[in-house]
Amino acid sequence: MAINVTPIAGLDPAINEVRLRTAELVNTEILPNEDVLWRTRRGEERSQDERDVNRRRSLEMRESVKAKVFEAGLWAPHLPREYGGAGLDFLSLAYMYEILAYAVGASSLFGIAAPNSGNATILVKYGTEEQKRRWLLPLTAGEIESGFSMTEPENAGSDPRSIRTEAVRDGDHWVINGHKWFTSNGVDANFFIVMCRTNDPTGEFGPLGQMTQIIVPSDTAGVNIVRGIGIFGRERSDHCEILYENVRVPVANTLGRVGQGHEAAQERLGAGRVFHCMNAVGQMWRAFDLMVERARTRQVHGGLLRDQQFIQGFIAESYLDLQSARLMTINAAQKVAGGDADVRTAISAIKVFVPAAFHRVVDRAIQVWGGAGVSNDLPLSQMYQAARVLRLADGPDEVHKILIAKNVLRRFDDGVGWNFGS
Repeated sequence: MAINVTPIAGLDPAINEVRLRTAELVNTEILPNEDVLWRTRRGEERSQDERDVNRRRSLEMRESVKAKVFEAGLWAPHLPREYGGAGLDFLSLAYMYEILAYAVGASSLFGIAAPNSGNATILVKYGTEEQKRRWLLPLTAGEIESGFSMTEPENAGSDPRSIRTEAVRDGDHWVINGHKWFTSNGVDANFFIVMCRTNDPTGEFGPLGQMTQIIVPSDTAGVNIVRGIGIFGRERSDHCEILYENVRVPVANTLGRVGQGHEAAQERLGAGRVFHCMNAVGQMWRAFDLMVERARTRQVHGGLLRDQQFIQGFIAESYLDLQSARLMTINAAQKVAGGDADVRTAISAIKVFVPAAFHRVVDRAIQVWGGAGVSNDLPLSQMYQAARVLRLADGPDEVHKILIAKNVLRRFDDGVGWNFGS
């Protein structure tokens, strides 16, 4: 199965060209090789020797694909050219993400896997030249890994202002103490971007201090990784629980200004929500294609599934979900690209609608495939879990619904009303 991509009439020719180049790589280099690229993640090997052979083949294949991505000029498309990226604009990235998401793991082969991509973007905007040299350039080149450490078990993840991990100034160093969990990429990270509450003795930021992001090398004394948190029955994941116990890092590791951490995090999360949703659209597209393929070929009770009204309903409802989710997300991406004043409402709207639509489409696809749908032979069970997690990641549905309602009501209170044509 290949992703079917054709030029979109009226779209910027440069964006169409990126879409077509991306689809060619996905169709020729990734989709035919998904089993080789990611087999070791499934843990199906019968011996350590078999696992070692598969790992070697997987690594060789990944490097081969990455070389072709470099050659096509599409590596790290979210970063400026001077930092090793392709320098694509926001809208081009949004259209590119849905195509990448069609193939399992494709984004990591293009240098845009989270959290590295988000961390790199923040380093570009807020990092010093020395921080860029030491952390950004090798991160972009794929030589090191990074993690993002914000969420805490004792405090609401939907309210970053409740964070209690503290960084206290001691001469030319910060001393960090705190408890984090769901720190992304915690197992392999060479450094973490840690959200801390910094206290300034001048009192400039009030008694509770102010949020600041600090770069912490993972091998610093006092960085204690407790565990990779198990998710959906899996024994462990790469999202880690970490104790920061009297961790000393130079003040020079401050990312941006003291007190700028909340601003940087919200900027990162806003753009990230659009990309998460375009990723979801790409996976929905794959699930939809798989469902239709099964319906057209599977014989049951003397006929094809496609002729059963229940299945026709699944296909119609999934088409509605997919088209609605895609158009809403592209609209939000256009608002971000154009600097629209109401962009936060549009982003919250897709963050609520798209994961739910994603879940519905994948659920129907699983139902059509039956037992095969929940097996590791297809990516559907992995998508199903991703859809459920996305209703929590970057803010739960309920928080976004509250924001949508407040923004709509404020417009009406101001006598403006809501312009659904914008």
